[in-house]
Amino acid sequence: MPGNVLTPSLATHPVPTEGSSFDIIVVGAGVLGSAFASTFGKQGKRVLLLERDLAEPDRIVGELLQPGGVKALKELGLADCLEGIDAIPTYGYGVINGADHVHIPYLDDPETGKKYQGKSFHHGRFIQNLRAAASQTPNVTVVEATVNDVVHDSDGVRVVGVTCTPKKDTTASSSPASVSYFAPLTVIADGCFSKFRKQFIQKPVETTSHFVGFVLKDVQLPFPNHGHVILATPSPILMYQISTRDTRILVDVPGKLPSASSGALRSYLEKVVCPQLPATVQESFMTALETERLRSMPNSFLPPSTSSELGVILLGDAMNMRHPLTGGGMTVALNDVVYLKDMLKGEVTNDQEETMVQMELFFWKRKELSGVINVLAQALYALFSGGDENLIVLREGCFSYFKMGGECIRGPVGLLSGITRRRMVLVYHFYYVALHSIWLMFHKVTWAQVPATILKAFSVMMTACYVLLPVMWSELKA
Repeated sequence: MPGNVLTPSLATHPVPTEGSSFDIIVVGAGVLGSAFASTFGKQGKRVLLLERDLAEPDRIVGELLQPGGVKALKELGLADCLEGIDAIPTYGYGVINGADHVHIPYLDDPETGKKYQGKSFHHGRFIQNLRAAASQTPNVTVVEATVNDVVHDSDGVRVVGVTCTPKKDTTASSSPASVSYFAPLTVIADGCFSKFRKQFIQKPVETTSHFVGFVLKDVQLPFPNHGHVILATPSPILMYQISTRDTRILVDVPGKLPSASSGALRSYLEKVVCPQLPATVQESFMTALETERLRSMPNSFLPPSTSSELGVILLGDAMNMRHPLTGGGMTVALNDVVYLKDMLKGEVTNDQEETMVQMELFFWKRKELSGVINVLAQALYALFSGGDENLIVLREGCFSYFKMGGECIRGPVGLLSGITRRRMVLVYHFYYVALHSIWLMFHKVTWAQVPATILKAFSVMMTACYVLLPVMWSELKA
């Protein structure tokens, strides 16, 4: 298995000729696209994997794989993709609230008796290993090309393939011509900035904040081999080690992103963010602020949808996104492939009507995990970033709830890690946090303040409902 160096054999040579047919065409060689191609290539399907740029991607998100994602990689036979990339084992989270903190370890694996383990790494290195695994799988053809459009049948009812422009060979004198490839099933997995989403999905993408990220060198984290969530003002900060020397920091910036060119963003990070970081991190943070390039990514929410068009399915971030606070995106994507490897096996993908039936079943089946991850991510972000008085009460109550330990951390971390797949467990703990928050309120007031606090308690509970119920409703709609 290759490491983090692009191998010359990653793209298939020669490029398939115009009009070539396959069983499945996959658009996008990211986490889901590469894993999907490998999985169905092993099942004997002739898979064409199209990717605009096969060079190692350089992103600031998609660098922490929860235990549920590691487990899915093993089920897909792709666990080797975590080797040779200087990946760091993670064993849970540390949540920091001012001078206080709480340790939230992952659950014990009943099969081994050891802690479940996640992995954190440089995103691009992991992607290159997944792409290499796909390129080395029998029946998989990898082509570096920009997909221009989908191709419909003569009636305009079914998608039967794609048109694309292969990347220009550096030795060629002229640009390559556009070519068409055909398959009974086209999988669109072109990521959060999907080119084709609006053609097949009507739901809008909502962006409420951005992550600003860069790398800290040789920093001493309060909880080694753990993800870190800092409950900062106005919104949370994430930190996790992604290689032996490198630690990723992601600062959530709500609303409009300050200008980087004018220096406003750097000033915000120095004056607002740095003082809220642990003391052991601040010096490294300021050094990186002077030497590292400030990069940003939108934090978006897109409820899941089904496509009603025959011959095409959308997967991954092209179909469903949630705030990356909980690091659940890759776990959802890899588990979607685990579900689909059984639901689309055999001759199913050759029958477009049967494929659509199976995709309807998949849409509801995946919710046992994706529904939990999506709702948890949106609800926690609302609690951890809200400046509303009631949200502050809930945030403090949530931190206090974690500090009680026992089931108060086992339940939430089981959901967060992608191991516990029961939405009612999420509902139970969310409302228990709300009740605990209200209980804390009553312990801080005098008897004379009780009547006003009762009214405040109703307001806090209403806010909790306002946070949770709309996101849960979005999961119930197709």
